[in-house]
Amino acid sequence: MAVSGILGKKVGMTQLFDDKGDVHPVTVLQAGPCFVTQRKTVAKDGYEAAQIGLVEFVKESRLTQPMKGHFAKHNLPPMRFLREVPIIVDADNQDGSKVGDKVLVDIFDGDKFVDVVATSKGRGFAGVVKRHKFAGGAASHGSMFQITGSIGSSAFPSRVFKGMRMSGHMGVDRVTVRNLRVLGVDRDENLLVVEGAVPGPKDGYVMIAKAKKPPRERRGFSGTGTVDPLKASKRQAAKKK
Repeated sequence: MAVSGILGKKVGMTQLFDDKGDVHPVTVLQAGPCFVTQRKTVAKDGYEAAQIGLVEFVKESRLTQPMKGHFAKHNLPPMRFLREVPIIVDADNQDGSKVGDKVLVDIFDGDKFVDVVATSKGRGFAGVVKRHKFAGGAASHGSMFQITGSIGSSAFPSRVFKGMRMSGHMGVDRVTVRNLRVLGVDRDENLLVVEGAVPGPKDGYVMIAKAKKPPRERRGFSGTGTVDPLKASKRQAAKKK
């Protein structure tokens, strides 16, 4: 499949133990199944992409008339969560994706890292200590602790600059977490297990894509060719003797 991403939901967090007994916090994601609902082409739209939708139970009465016609045109089930994802074109300039194709979690077979896009939890109106991690003032001798402090600019320019970090609405932002390590792929249940945290609440919608800039595997830290520094130093000391 030439689609580089998939839609899903956040199931929740748990933990896994590796062979060494170390614990790893992981997030379980329901990745798909999805359908390709529309194809964007360079000739018609000016760019290459695919619109995909997450298959879930949705009452048809909840959809607008334009969306009903959009799905009926290609005999697709009603879907609520739709997003565009890039297309991977092979060497022969073929992508192999068309409207009606299924997108499953197996597109991540062989991938070590993924990028996850989600909407963060809403925190309401928050102060500068919670919102911007300010240290605050002294907590004793009559001082007010969690306050912003002075924001003026004296006589010149006698105004507050744009972008000043202040109290305000926190959360409900589009957040992208890059290079989450893939620890497991369950094809039967369309589950993807990634190491680390994913923004948003349980059952929140997420978009999972192949990592754009995966990290390099450093020698001595991961992979089959790892070197134990302690054993290597002992071998080197034995050779000197």
